[in-house]
Amino acid sequence: MSGPMFLEPGGPEQDTLALRLATERAPAGRESDQHTLALVRPGHDVRRDAVDRLAAELADRVAPAVHPYEVAALLESEGLTGEVIADRYGHRDLFSLATALYERVPRSFPDPPRPADPWRPDHVRCALRGALFALPGLAYALAGHLLPAEGTVRALVVAGLLSWAWNQALGHRAYLRLTTGRREAGRTLARGAPVGALAASAAGVSLAGSWAAALAVTVQSGYLAADGVLLVLGRERLLLAALAPVVAGAATLPWWDPADVLRAGLPLLSLLGTVTAAGWALRGALVAAPAPNAARPHPLSSLPYGLFGLAAGSLVFLAGRHHPWAVIVLTLSMGPAEWLLYRYRGLSVAALRSTATPAGFRLRSAAVLAGCLLAYLGPLLPAALLVDADPVTLLLLAAVLWTSLLLQAFGVAWLPAVLCLTAAAGAGTVLLAGLPPGPATALALCCGGAALCLTAAVLRLLGRPAAHA
Repeated sequence: MSGPMFLEPGGPEQDTLALRLATERAPAGRESDQHTLALVRPGHDVRRDAVDRLAAELADRVAPAVHPYEVAALLESEGLTGEVIADRYGHRDLFSLATALYERVPRSFPDPPRPADPWRPDHVRCALRGALFALPGLAYALAGHLLPAEGTVRALVVAGLLSWAWNQALGHRAYLRLTTGRREAGRTLARGAPVGALAASAAGVSLAGSWAAALAVTVQSGYLAADGVLLVLGRERLLLAALAPVVAGAATLPWWDPADVLRAGLPLLSLLGTVTAAGWALRGALVAAPAPNAARPHPLSSLPYGLFGLAAGSLVFLAGRHHPWAVIVLTLSMGPAEWLLYRYRGLSVAALRSTATPAGFRLRSAAVLAGCLLAYLGPLLPAALLVDADPVTLLLLAAVLWTSLLLQAFGVAWLPAVLCLTAAAGAGTVLLAGLPPGPATALALCCGGAALCLTAAVLRLLGRPAAHA
Protein backbone atom coordinates (compact mmCIF):
# COMPACT_ATOMS: atom_id res chain seq x y z
CA MET A 1 0.00 0.00 0.00
CA SER A 2 1.41 3.48 -0.94
CA GLY A 3 0.18 7.07 -0.55
CA PRO A 4 -1.73 8.74 2.28
CA MET A 5 -5.24 7.72 3.42
CA PHE A 6 -8.02 10.29 3.22
CA LEU A 7 -9.28 10.74 6.78
CA GLU A 8 -11.72 13.65 6.56
CA PRO A 9 -15.35 12.82 7.48
CA GLY A 10 -17.74 12.86 4.57
CA GLY A 11 -14.99 12.09 2.15
CA PRO A 12 -14.74 9.20 -0.30
CA GLU A 13 -13.55 6.80 2.45
CA GLN A 14 -16.68 7.27 4.58
CA ASP A 15 -17.30 3.50 4.79
CA THR A 16 -13.88 2.90 6.36
CA LEU A 17 -12.74 3.50 9.91
CA ALA A 18 -12.48 7.26 10.57
CA LEU A 19 -10.56 9.16 13.19
CA ARG A 20 -12.83 11.80 14.67
CA LEU A 21 -12.22 14.38 17.35
CA ALA A 22 -15.25 14.64 19.56
CA THR A 23 -15.84 18.20 20.64
CA GLU A 24 -19.23 17.80 22.21
CA ARG A 25 -19.99 19.83 25.29
CA ALA A 26 -19.40 17.64 28.30
CA PRO A 27 -21.92 17.54 31.16
CA ALA A 28 -21.28 19.54 34.28
CA GLY A 29 -18.66 17.95 36.47
CA ARG A 30 -17.05 16.07 33.53
CA GLU A 31 -14.84 18.82 32.03
CA SER A 32 -11.94 16.39 31.77
CA ASP A 33 -13.89 14.44 29.15
CA GLN A 34 -14.61 17.52 26.98
CA HIS A 35 -12.25 16.36 24.27
CA THR A 36 -12.13 12.60 23.65
CA LEU A 37 -10.51 10.64 20.91
CA ALA A 38 -12.54 7.64 19.67
CA LEU A 39 -12.52 5.08 16.86
CA VAL A 40 -16.04 4.57 15.51
CA ARG A 41 -17.68 3.17 12.45
CA PRO A 42 -20.02 5.78 11.00
CA GLY A 43 -23.64 4.59 11.16
CA HIS A 44 -22.89 2.01 13.93
CA ASP A 45 -24.89 2.21 17.23
CA VAL A 46 -22.57 1.40 20.15
CA ARG A 47 -25.44 1.57 22.65
CA ARG A 48 -27.39 -1.07 20.76
CA ASP A 49 -24.43 -3.44 21.11
CA ALA A 50 -24.38 -2.73 24.85
CA VAL A 51 -28.06 -3.66 25.12
CA ASP A 52 -27.40 -6.88 23.16
CA ARG A 53 -24.56 -7.79 25.47
CA LEU A 54 -26.72 -7.12 28.53
CA ALA A 55 -29.48 -9.31 27.06
CA ALA A 56 -26.99 -12.16 26.55
CA GLU A 57 -25.68 -11.84 30.11
CA LEU A 58 -29.14 -11.89 31.69
CA ALA A 59 -30.81 -14.28 29.20
CA ASP A 60 -31.28 -17.12 31.70
CA ARG A 61 -33.05 -14.78 34.15
CA VAL A 62 -34.99 -12.75 31.61
CA ALA A 63 -36.34 -15.76 29.67
CA PRO A 64 -38.81 -16.94 32.38
CA ALA A 65 -40.30 -13.43 32.81
CA VAL A 66 -43.95 -13.07 31.82
CA HIS A 67 -43.97 -9.23 31.82
CA PRO A 68 -41.39 -6.46 31.31
CA TYR A 69 -42.00 -5.34 34.89
CA GLU A 70 -40.27 -8.53 36.09
CA VAL A 71 -37.23 -7.58 33.98
CA ALA A 72 -37.35 -4.07 35.45
CA ALA A 73 -37.19 -5.54 38.95
CA LEU A 74 -34.24 -7.67 37.88
CA LEU A 75 -32.39 -4.63 36.47
CA GLU A 76 -33.08 -2.66 39.63
CA SER A 77 -31.64 -5.52 41.71
CA GLU A 78 -28.53 -5.35 39.51
CA GLY A 79 -28.01 -1.73 40.62
CA LEU A 80 -28.60 0.01 37.27
CA THR A 81 -29.36 3.71 37.77
CA GLY A 82 -31.16 6.07 35.42
CA GLU A 83 -27.92 7.82 34.50
CA VAL A 84 -26.17 4.54 33.61
CA ILE A 85 -29.18 3.41 31.58
CA ALA A 86 -29.22 6.65 29.58
CA ASP A 87 -25.46 6.94 29.02
CA ARG A 88 -24.50 3.31 28.46
CA TYR A 89 -27.63 1.84 26.88
CA GLY A 90 -29.35 4.89 25.34
CA HIS A 91 -32.75 4.38 26.97
CA ARG A 92 -34.74 7.05 28.71
CA ASP A 93 -35.57 5.04 31.84
CA LEU A 94 -35.55 1.63 33.53
CA PHE A 95 -38.81 0.44 32.01
CA SER A 96 -37.74 1.29 28.46
CA LEU A 97 -34.59 -0.84 28.83
CA ALA A 98 -36.58 -3.63 30.50
CA THR A 99 -39.01 -3.69 27.55
CA ALA A 100 -36.11 -3.89 25.09
CA LEU A 101 -34.57 -6.83 26.93
CA TYR A 102 -37.94 -8.56 27.23
CA GLU A 103 -38.41 -8.32 23.45
CA ARG A 104 -34.90 -9.49 22.63
CA VAL A 105 -34.86 -12.65 24.81
CA PRO A 106 -37.25 -15.51 23.78
CA ARG A 107 -39.58 -16.83 26.46
CA SER A 108 -38.39 -20.02 28.14
CA PHE A 109 -39.90 -21.70 31.19
CA PRO A 110 -37.60 -24.44 32.55
CA ASP A 111 -39.04 -27.25 34.61
CA PRO A 112 -38.79 -26.77 38.36
CA PRO A 113 -36.02 -28.75 40.06
CA ARG A 114 -36.98 -32.33 40.83
CA PRO A 115 -37.77 -32.63 44.53
CA ALA A 116 -35.88 -35.10 46.68
CA ASP A 117 -37.23 -38.64 46.86
CA PRO A 118 -39.27 -38.81 50.10
CA TRP A 119 -38.91 -42.61 50.14
CA ARG A 120 -35.17 -42.86 49.58
CA PRO A 121 -34.11 -46.02 51.45
CA ASP A 122 -31.32 -46.22 53.98
CA HIS A 123 -29.09 -48.79 52.26
CA VAL A 124 -26.96 -49.61 55.30
CA ARG A 125 -29.96 -49.98 57.60
CA CYS A 126 -31.80 -52.31 55.20
CA ALA A 127 -28.70 -54.49 54.77
CA LEU A 128 -28.16 -54.58 58.54
CA ARG A 129 -31.77 -55.55 59.23
CA GLY A 130 -31.53 -58.35 56.67
CA ALA A 131 -28.49 -59.74 58.48
CA LEU A 132 -30.16 -59.40 61.86
CA PHE A 133 -33.06 -61.55 60.70
CA ALA A 134 -30.65 -64.40 59.91
CA LEU A 135 -27.89 -64.17 62.54
CA PRO A 136 -29.97 -65.56 65.46
CA GLY A 137 -30.15 -68.86 63.58
CA LEU A 138 -26.47 -69.37 64.44
CA ALA A 139 -27.55 -70.13 68.01
CA TYR A 140 -29.18 -73.35 66.78
CA ALA A 141 -25.94 -74.28 65.03
CA LEU A 142 -24.09 -73.82 68.31
CA ALA A 143 -26.44 -75.46 70.79
CA GLY A 144 -28.57 -77.66 68.56
CA HIS A 145 -26.86 -80.95 69.36
CA LEU A 146 -27.31 -80.33 73.10
CA LEU A 147 -31.11 -80.50 72.75
CA PRO A 148 -33.03 -83.79 72.79
CA ALA A 149 -34.67 -84.79 69.53
CA GLU A 150 -38.00 -85.71 71.10
CA GLY A 151 -40.39 -82.76 71.32
CA THR A 152 -37.82 -79.98 70.93
CA VAL A 153 -38.56 -79.05 67.32
CA ARG A 154 -42.31 -79.10 67.91
CA ALA A 155 -42.01 -76.87 70.97
CA LEU A 156 -39.67 -74.42 69.25
CA VAL A 157 -41.91 -74.19 66.17
CA VAL A 158 -45.10 -73.54 68.15
CA ALA A 159 -43.41 -70.95 70.37
CA GLY A 160 -41.78 -69.34 67.33
CA LEU A 161 -45.06 -69.04 65.43
CA LEU A 162 -46.78 -67.43 68.42
CA SER A 163 -43.86 -65.03 68.92
CA TRP A 164 -43.87 -64.12 65.24
CA ALA A 165 -47.61 -63.42 65.23
CA TRP A 166 -47.53 -61.45 68.49
CA ASN A 167 -44.49 -59.39 67.49
CA GLN A 168 -46.01 -58.50 64.11
CA ALA A 169 -49.14 -57.15 65.79
CA LEU A 170 -47.18 -55.46 68.59
CA GLY A 171 -44.74 -53.91 66.12
CA HIS A 172 -47.57 -52.45 64.05
CA ARG A 173 -49.23 -50.97 67.13
CA ALA A 174 -45.90 -49.57 68.35
CA TYR A 175 -45.23 -47.95 64.97
CA LEU A 176 -48.68 -46.32 65.11
CA ARG A 177 -47.87 -44.98 68.56
CA LEU A 178 -44.44 -43.86 67.35
CA THR A 179 -46.11 -41.36 65.02
CA THR A 180 -47.61 -39.79 68.14
CA GLY A 181 -44.48 -39.81 70.26
CA ARG A 182 -41.51 -41.92 71.27
CA ARG A 183 -42.73 -42.20 74.84
CA GLU A 184 -46.07 -43.63 73.71
CA ALA A 185 -44.35 -46.24 71.55
CA GLY A 186 -42.06 -47.17 74.44
CA ARG A 187 -45.01 -47.70 76.77
CA THR A 188 -46.69 -49.96 74.21
CA LEU A 189 -43.56 -52.07 73.83
CA ALA A 190 -42.84 -52.18 77.55
CA ARG A 191 -46.29 -53.62 78.21
CA GLY A 192 -46.64 -55.87 75.18
CA ALA A 193 -43.21 -57.48 74.77
CA PRO A 194 -43.15 -59.33 78.15
CA VAL A 195 -46.71 -60.57 77.60
CA GLY A 196 -45.77 -62.02 74.20
CA ALA A 197 -42.63 -63.67 75.60
CA LEU A 198 -44.55 -65.27 78.47
CA ALA A 199 -47.37 -66.54 76.22
CA ALA A 200 -44.97 -68.07 73.68
CA SER A 201 -42.84 -69.63 76.42
CA ALA A 202 -45.86 -71.16 78.11
CA ALA A 203 -47.12 -72.69 74.86
CA GLY A 204 -43.69 -74.09 73.98
CA VAL A 205 -42.85 -75.40 77.44
CA SER A 206 -46.14 -77.30 77.54
CA LEU A 207 -44.97 -79.27 74.50
CA ALA A 208 -41.34 -79.68 75.55
CA GLY A 209 -40.39 -83.11 76.83
CA SER A 210 -37.33 -82.06 78.84
CA TRP A 211 -35.89 -79.20 80.82
CA ALA A 212 -33.33 -78.54 78.07
CA ALA A 213 -36.07 -78.08 75.47
CA ALA A 214 -38.03 -75.87 77.87
CA LEU A 215 -34.94 -73.71 78.42
CA ALA A 216 -34.40 -73.41 74.66
CA VAL A 217 -38.03 -72.33 74.18
CA THR A 218 -37.71 -69.72 76.93
CA VAL A 219 -34.47 -68.33 75.47
CA GLN A 220 -35.99 -68.15 71.99
CA SER A 221 -39.15 -66.39 73.18
CA GLY A 222 -37.21 -63.89 75.30
CA TYR A 223 -34.85 -63.09 72.49
CA LEU A 224 -37.65 -62.55 69.92
CA ALA A 225 -39.47 -60.18 72.29
CA ALA A 226 -36.34 -58.09 72.97
CA ASP A 227 -35.36 -58.23 69.30
CA GLY A 228 -38.74 -56.74 68.33
CA VAL A 229 -38.29 -53.86 70.79
CA LEU A 230 -34.88 -52.93 69.39
CA LEU A 231 -35.99 -53.13 65.76
CA VAL A 232 -39.05 -50.92 66.31
CA LEU A 233 -36.99 -48.32 68.16
CA GLY A 234 -34.32 -48.34 65.45
CA ARG A 235 -31.52 -49.81 67.60
CA GLU A 236 -30.15 -52.25 65.02
CA ARG A 237 -26.52 -51.65 65.94
CA LEU A 238 -27.20 -52.44 69.59
CA LEU A 239 -28.83 -55.70 68.52
CA LEU A 240 -25.84 -56.56 66.33
CA ALA A 241 -23.50 -55.95 69.28
CA ALA A 242 -25.63 -58.19 71.51
CA LEU A 243 -25.39 -61.01 68.95
CA ALA A 244 -21.59 -60.82 68.85
CA PRO A 245 -21.02 -63.82 71.21
CA VAL A 246 -23.18 -66.12 69.08
CA VAL A 247 -21.61 -64.90 65.84
CA ALA A 248 -18.09 -65.34 67.20
CA GLY A 249 -18.83 -68.84 68.50
CA ALA A 250 -20.46 -69.99 65.27
CA ALA A 251 -17.56 -68.62 63.22
CA THR A 252 -15.18 -71.06 64.94
CA LEU A 253 -17.25 -74.18 64.22
CA PRO A 254 -15.55 -75.11 60.91
CA TRP A 255 -12.15 -75.28 62.66
CA TRP A 256 -12.85 -75.91 66.33
CA ASP A 257 -15.38 -77.85 68.40
CA PRO A 258 -16.29 -75.67 71.39
CA ALA A 259 -17.03 -77.29 74.72
CA ASP A 260 -20.65 -77.82 75.70
CA VAL A 261 -20.37 -75.04 78.26
CA LEU A 262 -19.51 -72.56 75.51
CA ARG A 263 -22.16 -73.93 73.16
CA ALA A 264 -24.83 -73.32 75.80
CA GLY A 265 -23.29 -70.21 77.38
CA LEU A 266 -22.80 -68.07 74.27
CA PRO A 267 -26.52 -68.03 73.29
CA LEU A 268 -27.40 -67.22 76.91
CA LEU A 269 -24.86 -64.38 76.86
CA SER A 270 -26.41 -62.99 73.67
CA LEU A 271 -29.87 -63.25 75.23
CA LEU A 272 -28.66 -61.30 78.27
CA GLY A 273 -27.13 -58.64 76.04
CA THR A 274 -30.26 -58.35 73.90
CA VAL A 275 -32.59 -58.02 76.89
CA THR A 276 -30.27 -55.45 78.51
CA ALA A 277 -30.09 -53.43 75.27
CA ALA A 278 -33.88 -53.55 74.91
CA GLY A 279 -34.33 -52.32 78.49
CA TRP A 280 -31.88 -49.46 77.90
CA ALA A 281 -33.65 -48.47 74.66
CA LEU A 282 -37.03 -48.57 76.41
CA ARG A 283 -35.71 -46.42 79.25
CA GLY A 284 -34.61 -43.80 76.75
CA ALA A 285 -38.03 -43.83 75.10
CA LEU A 286 -39.98 -43.66 78.36
CA VAL A 287 -38.17 -40.54 79.60
CA ALA A 288 -39.17 -38.61 76.47
CA ALA A 289 -41.76 -35.86 76.80
CA PRO A 290 -45.35 -37.14 76.54
CA ALA A 291 -47.42 -36.11 73.55
CA PRO A 292 -50.46 -34.00 74.45
CA ASN A 293 -53.87 -35.50 73.69
CA ALA A 294 -52.34 -38.66 72.19
CA ALA A 295 -55.05 -40.83 70.63
CA ARG A 296 -54.89 -44.59 71.11
CA PRO A 297 -55.33 -46.88 68.08
CA HIS A 298 -58.27 -49.25 68.08
CA PRO A 299 -57.39 -52.51 69.88
CA LEU A 300 -58.25 -54.61 66.81
CA SER A 301 -56.41 -52.43 64.29
CA SER A 302 -53.27 -54.59 64.59
CA LEU A 303 -55.08 -57.94 64.47
CA PRO A 304 -54.64 -58.55 60.70
CA TYR A 305 -50.90 -57.93 61.02
CA GLY A 306 -50.68 -60.59 63.70
CA LEU A 307 -52.68 -63.03 61.61
CA PHE A 308 -50.38 -62.37 58.68
CA GLY A 309 -47.38 -63.08 60.91
CA LEU A 310 -48.90 -66.40 61.92
CA ALA A 311 -49.70 -67.31 58.29
CA ALA A 312 -46.29 -66.24 56.98
CA GLY A 313 -44.51 -68.21 59.68
CA SER A 314 -46.58 -71.28 58.88
CA LEU A 315 -45.79 -71.04 55.15
CA VAL A 316 -42.08 -70.65 55.86
CA PHE A 317 -42.20 -73.64 58.23
CA LEU A 318 -43.94 -75.78 55.60
CA ALA A 319 -41.29 -74.81 53.05
CA GLY A 320 -38.52 -75.59 55.54
CA ARG A 321 -39.81 -79.11 56.19
CA HIS A 322 -38.72 -80.16 52.70
CA HIS A 323 -35.82 -77.74 52.14
CA PRO A 324 -34.40 -76.32 55.41
CA TRP A 325 -31.94 -74.11 53.53
CA ALA A 326 -34.85 -72.39 51.81
CA VAL A 327 -35.71 -70.80 55.16
CA ILE A 328 -32.21 -69.31 55.39
CA VAL A 329 -32.46 -67.95 51.84
CA LEU A 330 -35.83 -66.34 52.58
CA THR A 331 -34.57 -64.89 55.86
CA LEU A 332 -31.53 -63.32 54.22
CA SER A 333 -33.75 -61.85 51.49
CA MET A 334 -35.78 -59.78 53.97
CA GLY A 335 -33.21 -56.97 53.88
CA PRO A 336 -33.44 -56.52 50.08
CA ALA A 337 -37.22 -56.96 50.35
CA GLU A 338 -37.47 -54.01 52.74
CA TRP A 339 -35.19 -51.92 50.50
CA LEU A 340 -37.41 -52.66 47.48
CA LEU A 341 -40.52 -51.60 49.40
CA TYR A 342 -38.99 -48.14 49.72
CA ARG A 343 -37.94 -48.15 46.07
CA TYR A 344 -41.46 -49.05 44.96
CA ARG A 345 -42.88 -46.08 46.83
CA GLY A 346 -40.22 -43.71 45.52
CA LEU A 347 -40.61 -44.87 41.91
CA SER A 348 -44.40 -44.64 42.19
CA VAL A 349 -44.17 -41.02 43.35
CA ALA A 350 -41.84 -40.27 40.42
CA ALA A 351 -44.32 -41.92 38.03
CA LEU A 352 -47.12 -39.82 39.51
CA ARG A 353 -45.18 -36.64 38.70
CA SER A 354 -44.34 -37.67 35.15
CA THR A 355 -47.74 -38.90 33.93
CA ALA A 356 -50.80 -36.86 33.02
CA THR A 357 -53.59 -39.46 32.84
CA PRO A 358 -54.82 -42.23 35.19
CA ALA A 359 -54.30 -44.81 32.43
CA GLY A 360 -50.71 -43.68 31.94
CA PHE A 361 -50.02 -43.89 35.65
CA ARG A 362 -51.57 -47.36 35.88
CA LEU A 363 -49.24 -48.52 33.11
CA ARG A 364 -46.21 -46.98 34.81
CA SER A 365 -47.28 -48.47 38.14
CA ALA A 366 -47.47 -51.95 36.59
CA ALA A 367 -43.97 -51.48 35.18
CA VAL A 368 -42.65 -50.40 38.61
CA LEU A 369 -44.23 -53.47 40.25
CA ALA A 370 -42.77 -55.80 37.63
CA GLY A 371 -39.31 -54.27 38.01
CA CYS A 372 -39.34 -54.55 41.81
CA LEU A 373 -40.57 -58.16 41.72
CA LEU A 374 -37.90 -59.13 39.21
CA ALA A 375 -35.23 -57.39 41.28
CA TYR A 376 -36.35 -59.32 44.37
CA LEU A 377 -36.99 -62.73 42.85
CA GLY A 378 -34.10 -62.72 40.38
CA PRO A 379 -31.28 -63.37 42.90
CA LEU A 380 -33.41 -65.99 44.69
CA LEU A 381 -33.38 -68.31 41.69
CA PRO A 382 -29.62 -69.06 41.72
CA ALA A 383 -29.73 -69.13 45.53
CA ALA A 384 -32.43 -71.83 45.44
CA LEU A 385 -30.42 -73.87 42.95
CA LEU A 386 -27.29 -73.43 45.07
CA VAL A 387 -28.92 -74.88 48.21
CA ASP A 388 -30.80 -77.54 46.22
CA ALA A 389 -34.24 -76.16 47.14
CA ASP A 390 -37.30 -76.22 44.89
CA PRO A 391 -36.97 -72.92 42.98
CA VAL A 392 -40.66 -72.75 41.99
CA THR A 393 -41.95 -73.04 45.56
CA LEU A 394 -39.30 -70.68 46.92
CA LEU A 395 -39.99 -67.97 44.32
CA LEU A 396 -43.76 -68.22 44.73
CA LEU A 397 -43.52 -68.03 48.51
CA ALA A 398 -41.17 -65.05 48.25
CA ALA A 399 -43.62 -63.30 45.91
CA VAL A 400 -46.44 -63.90 48.42
CA LEU A 401 -44.43 -62.41 51.28
CA TRP A 402 -43.24 -59.35 49.34
CA THR A 403 -46.59 -58.40 47.82
CA SER A 404 -48.25 -58.88 51.23
CA LEU A 405 -45.72 -56.56 52.86
CA LEU A 406 -46.25 -54.05 50.06
CA LEU A 407 -50.00 -53.96 50.59
CA GLN A 408 -49.50 -53.65 54.34
CA ALA A 409 -47.19 -50.69 53.78
CA PHE A 410 -50.16 -48.90 52.20
CA GLY A 411 -52.53 -49.84 55.01
CA VAL A 412 -54.18 -52.80 53.22
CA ALA A 413 -53.91 -55.47 55.92
CA TRP A 414 -56.91 -57.79 55.90
CA LEU A 415 -56.60 -58.93 52.28
CA PRO A 416 -53.01 -60.28 52.55
CA ALA A 417 -53.80 -61.77 55.96
CA VAL A 418 -56.80 -63.71 54.64
CA LEU A 419 -55.03 -64.87 51.47
CA CYS A 420 -51.92 -66.03 53.36
CA LEU A 421 -54.02 -67.80 56.01
CA THR A 422 -55.96 -69.56 53.26
CA ALA A 423 -52.75 -70.68 51.55
CA ALA A 424 -51.25 -71.90 54.83
CA ALA A 425 -54.44 -73.72 55.80
CA GLY A 426 -54.67 -75.42 52.41
CA ALA A 427 -51.05 -76.60 52.39
CA GLY A 428 -51.25 -77.61 56.07
CA THR A 429 -54.40 -79.66 55.53
CA VAL A 430 -52.79 -81.59 52.69
CA LEU A 431 -49.78 -82.28 54.93
CA LEU A 432 -51.77 -83.42 57.98
CA ALA A 433 -54.33 -85.47 56.09
CA GLY A 434 -51.91 -86.94 53.57
CA LEU A 435 -54.05 -85.84 50.64
CA PRO A 436 -52.87 -85.73 47.02
CA PRO A 437 -50.96 -84.21 45.29
CA GLY A 438 -48.54 -84.16 48.24
CA PRO A 439 -47.30 -81.46 50.64
CA ALA A 440 -44.62 -79.98 48.36
CA THR A 441 -46.90 -79.67 45.32
CA ALA A 442 -49.79 -78.40 47.46
CA LEU A 443 -47.56 -75.68 48.95
CA ALA A 444 -46.49 -74.55 45.49
CA LEU A 445 -50.09 -74.47 44.23
CA CYS A 446 -51.36 -72.59 47.29
CA CYS A 447 -48.54 -70.04 47.12
CA GLY A 448 -49.07 -69.63 43.38
CA GLY A 449 -52.76 -68.88 43.83
CA ALA A 450 -52.09 -66.45 46.66
CA ALA A 451 -49.31 -64.71 44.70
CA LEU A 452 -51.62 -64.27 41.68
CA CYS A 453 -54.41 -62.77 43.81
CA LEU A 454 -52.01 -60.49 45.70
CA THR A 455 -50.41 -59.22 42.49
CA ALA A 456 -53.84 -58.44 41.02
CA ALA A 457 -54.73 -56.60 44.24
CA VAL A 458 -51.55 -54.52 44.05
CA LEU A 459 -52.25 -53.56 40.43
CA ARG A 460 -55.83 -52.58 41.22
CA LEU A 461 -55.38 -50.85 44.59
CA LEU A 462 -51.96 -49.26 44.15
CA GLY A 463 -52.34 -48.51 40.44
CA ARG A 464 -54.47 -45.47 41.30
CA PRO A 465 -52.89 -42.03 41.72
CA ALA A 466 -54.84 -41.46 44.94
CA ALA A 467 -52.89 -44.25 46.68
CA HIS A 468 -49.63 -42.30 46.29
CA ALA A 469 -50.81 -38.70 46.64
